[in-house]
Order: sequence, then C-alpha cells, then structure tokens
Amino acid sequence: MAGNTFRTAPEPGGNDVQRSGTVAWSDADSVLSVYFHVDRPADLHLQIKAAVRNGRSTILARVGQDEFKVVVKEAEPTAHDIGNVKVTAAGYVRVDFKGVERTGDVFAEISELLISSDTDSLKVDFVRNNKGGMFYWGRRGPSVHLSYQVPKDRNLRYSYSEVTVPEGQDPIGTFYMANGFGQGYFGMQVNGPKERRVLFSVWSPFKTDNPRDIPKEQRIVALARGQDVHIGEFGNEGSGGQSYLVYPWKAGNTYRFLTKVEPVGKGNTVYTSWFGDKAANEWRLIASFRRPKTDTHLKGHHSFLESFSPTHGFIGRRAFYGNVWVCDVDGQWHECTKARFSVDATGGGRHRLDFTGGSDGKRFFLRNCGFFNETGRPGETFTREVTGSSGPDIDLDALPMQ
Repeated sequence: MAGNTFRTAPEPGGNDVQRSGTVAWSDADSVLSVYFHVDRPADLHLQIKAAVRNGRSTILARVGQDEFKVVVKEAEPTAHDIGNVKVTAAGYVRVDFKGVERTGDVFAEISELLISSDTDSLKVDFVRNNKGGMFYWGRRGPSVHLSYQVPKDRNLRYSYSEVTVPEGQDPIGTFYMANGFGQGYFGMQVNGPKERRVLFSVWSPFKTDNPRDIPKEQRIVALARGQDVHIGEFGNEGSGGQSYLVYPWKAGNTYRFLTKVEPVGKGNTVYTSWFGDKAANEWRLIASFRRPKTDTHLKGHHSFLESFSPTHGFIGRRAFYGNVWVCDVDGQWHECTKARFSVDATGGGRHRLDFTGGSDGKRFFLRNCGFFNETGRPGETFTREVTGSSGPDIDLDALPMQ
C-alpha cells in the first residue's frame, strides 16, 4: 500500500500513509485511492490485509461502479475479501477506500491490497518495495525529459525555449524545467496554492548533498541578481547555488527562457538566465553565477517535467516546449527541431507507467502522473516543424543585468 496509495479526497495531503508501510485513517471524509496497472482485460479477486487495534470498523471499497463493504475487527493483520471485479481493458485500476463507521481510533490499518486472477499471463505493475526509497519516488511519479539535438561542430553560448502549461495542468509540486544544461537547470514551479516560482540553479563542481561541505574555492558565486530574486544554496541532489523569483505565472500563457553559458578564463564559467512573459515582450534577469573549475560552452541542452510532491503524484500534469533554439559564439541561431525522449528510474523500472512525450507539430510536449493509460517509449526521437524564422527576436545587448 505504501508506495501506491494517495488521499484523493477531500483534497491531497495528510499523513495517512505511515512510515511503517501501512495506510491508516480516521477522517470519514477521506478517500484513499490505490493504483495498479494490468496489461490486459482480466477478472480480478481483491482482498486487503487489514487490522484495527481496538473496536470494529466498516469500510467501503469502490472499483469503478462496483462497491463492496468490508468489516474489520481483528487486532492483527488479517486477509479480508473485497470481491470480484472485471477489468475490461489494459491500463490502471483504481481502488478507493472510505470509512463508513468505526468504534476504535481508526477505520483500519491496511498493509496490503491482494490481487489474484485466473487470467492467463496477466502482468501487474506497481511500486513493489521500498528499495532505493521507491515508496517516496513512486508516489512522486516519473520524471520525463527531452534532450535536444544541437550542432556538434559549434561552440554554443545561448539556449532559448518557450513553455506553455495548459490550463488545469498545473498541480502543486510541479517543476517545468525549460533550459537544462550540463551544470544546472532553469524553469518554473508550482510551490503551493498561493506561490509560484521561477528557479535557476547551478551545481558546484564539488560532489556533495550538503552545501556546507563545499570548499570555499569550489562554491558557486552570485555575480548579479534580478529585482526581488532570492539567492541561496541547495542540497540533497548535489549542491550549489540557487536563485528564485516568486512570480505569479499563469497556466495558458507562454513564457520564454534564455540562458547564457560563457567561459571567462582561469577555469571559470559564468551562467546567466533571463525570463519573461512572451505576450508582454519582457525580459527579467534572474541571476548570474560563476562556477569555478569549469571551462565550457553550453552543452547538454534539455528540458524536463517533474513532480516533486508525493501527495500530489496522482494528479496529471503536462507542458508544451516550443520554439527551442541555441545560439553559437558567432551569433548564429540554430533551431532545435529534434528531441530524444527519456524517463527516470521510476518509469524505467516500471514502478509507474503514466508517462509520455511527443510533438503536436509546432511544439514538443511532456506528460506525466495522473495514472493515464499511455506509456511513452524511452529513446524515441520526436520532430517538430521548422518555424522558418532565423531565430528568436532578442536584442542580446539590451538584456537587463539587474
């Protein structure tokens, strides 16, 4: 249960998923939903392994239109029949649990959902264990990526892309990363119900998850920041310098991202990023960082879509990545019309199968989470239409530096 269960009503969140791996709840309004994937139509028999430490409970289990009541009164985990369900197509199956009545502290402590079937060769996929912390990563959901094809014989200085998040595809805990490069990333996030950010980070060359361990000579140095931009550090995924702007970006609007990577000698490279609302024709400086022990031009241009909130990992999100370009050191723009698709270990290990990507013609897109019944093919290459322009309309010399 621990890696596959979410509180889906009345709202995401809560502490219903316990560290022990069981799911326990006492709120009569809560709905706890468990997801698993079957590779073909099947007849399933469902049970739960459940207990109540005191008292007696009745809980309701729902699968599609089928409803079953289960009485739990045993103090030790015991198998309880839910019933038989018919799944008519391959894809995700959702089982909802809701409390009906209880005399004890909780409606139930459920440790396992037991699935059996006589369907030949049935394959069931779900988060099976906590190896590598997969209960956490599995509930977050798979991260998906686009690696852009760029000229191999040119030194590149700038990367440019535009991101549009469709309305309704912006749940809490989402990072729409626009301009990724070999040493960092730049994009926008939904951090809470009332806060959104534009985030730009650069990793230190010193490998650690604790920024305090970085020697002074290997720390990222902030050279400039835009108005209202916060400068700090980050850790737990490598460490380095971080900047963010609290900014009320809106789903449905298109935002543009520009990143400059420039070696400046003595083993240092400077990274600078700008952001703006395309319709407003604005550019705002986010930050400029110097990275020591680094002598490189722009490499590894990519984008990704990530869920970083386990409690919101059952909600789908999607983004379009359009008008992607790179500019070389001679000032010539090159359009990125091909991208290679990939997924992280959560998807690659079949812990979650709700991920895909592609092209709608003019733009690339990425989609993940939501337990939809489509799975992308890692390694596939997508192609979008050529715009016919000579590059984005940017006066590089007029970009703000504060």
